[in-house]
Amino acid sequence: MSAARIVAIVLIAAGVFALVYGKFSFSSVHDTKVGPIAMKVNEKQTVNVPEWAGWGAIAIGGLLLLAGRKG
Repeated sequence: MSAARIVAIVLIAAGVFALVYGKFSFSSVHDTKVGPIAMKVNEKQTVNVPEWAGWGAIAIGGLLLLAGRKG
């Protein structure tokens, strides 16, 4: 299996994932200590994935698969 085919499959899978879920969340932790006072802040962030990015990843992955067959 060539590298182009693997990249194509990963792009198609990522595009489908983006269309199905549409967003993903992650948490970041910030620690600080000033003298005897310590603080910890957990911050949850959500990233919205545009629909066009999902369709674009699927299209580019499909083109890579087709180009790999012809070459």
